Amino acid sequence: MQITEGISYVGVNDHNIDLFEGQYDVRQNGMSYNSYVVLGQKIAVMDTVDGHFVEEWLGNLDAALAGRTPDYLVVHHMEPDHSAGIAAFMERYPAAQVVASAPAFKMMKAYFGTDFADRRVIAKEGFELDLGGHELTFVGAANVHWPEVLFSYESTTKTLFSADGFGKFGALDVEDPEGWACEARRYYFGIVGKFGRNVQAVLKKAAGLDIARICPLHGPVLDQNLGYYLDLYNTWSSYEPEDKGVTVAYASVYGNTRQAALELAGALEARGQKVSVFDLARDDMAEAVEDAFRYDRLVLASVTYNGGIFPCMGTFIRTLAEHAYQNRTVALVESGTWAPTAAKVMRAQLEEMKDVAVLEQVVTVRGALDDATHAQIAALADELSK
Repeated sequence: MQITEGISYVGVNDHNIDLFEGQYDVRQNGMSYNSYVVLGQKIAVMDTVDGHFVEEWLGNLDAALAGRTPDYLVVHHMEPDHSAGIAAFMERYPAAQVVASAPAFKMMKAYFGTDFADRRVIAKEGFELDLGGHELTFVGAANVHWPEVLFSYESTTKTLFSADGFGKFGALDVEDPEGWACEARRYYFGIVGKFGRNVQAVLKKAAGLDIARICPLHGPVLDQNLGYYLDLYNTWSSYEPEDKGVTVAYASVYGNTRQAALELAGALEARGQKVSVFDLARDDMAEAVEDAFRYDRLVLASVTYNGGIFPCMGTFIRTLAEHAYQNRTVALVESGTWAPTAAKVMRAQLEEMKDVAVLEQVVTVRGALDDATHAQIAALADELSK
């Protein structure tokens, strides 16, 4: 598939995968592993694919090459879903050289037992690769989201090859009715989100380039309305809320905490607030993480369990912390028949995060909801709606 003059797509779609990286549910729409070919007087192949699809990828590559032989394999990122075909490529094309960062070659040795010492070209910030009619300039993108990552910019077609940046969940042959942002947001905050400072650094570099299209390693090529995608990435990597709204995440055993959470969600909606609700024991936690970052306010509702909080709530809070959750307002709901302590435990964990304001007002459920609980819920809805 031709992307633009001199650039073709040779990636693959994966409809067999259930959990991407062993944790992100992609059973509905699958996943793409993207690879590209830049055809100048010399030829550069941009990355490989997941190990289950190397033979399919090599077939796609043969078709795109139309009898020609590649000169270079460019490795932007060494994660195995993009690098599994390196050894097969180097064996098939013994005259080709591999272009990557110095840390990437160390990883190659760990994965393949060799760093291709006699065929390697070490690229770093500003390195240029002249293909004759097309020229690649490399952009350092360390820790977006692995330390060896490079982007590259092809100046003739104004194409940015962005590694995992600007990627999304979903195979390319499946139409996503929710549009790009939904699964790109879940992908970003689940996988790249911890590294906002590094994303900000590479965005500043990208601002100096005249970009007509972005070719990521997952998801579609972006070639229209690029300001939309760049602005979203700037918002996400700055840890600023994308929208005004409230995410309500609850962990309930016998239903009373759930009832309180749903009543609060309804009260917020009645006050004109946008609300999303998650049962952390049953719903996709990655979706809950996504919305916690998307909106400016968060409610955590947990039953007291073994003197602390319910395990799935603990996992959720740790996941937020591990992904640098910040710049948000959080409210707490707790339940406990004889000694409710969940709010105290959650508050202590949240106070370790950067710029997270935890409201003093707490809803406490002792057993079933009663008039006092309903009043607390209404008051908290008022406070969150200010």
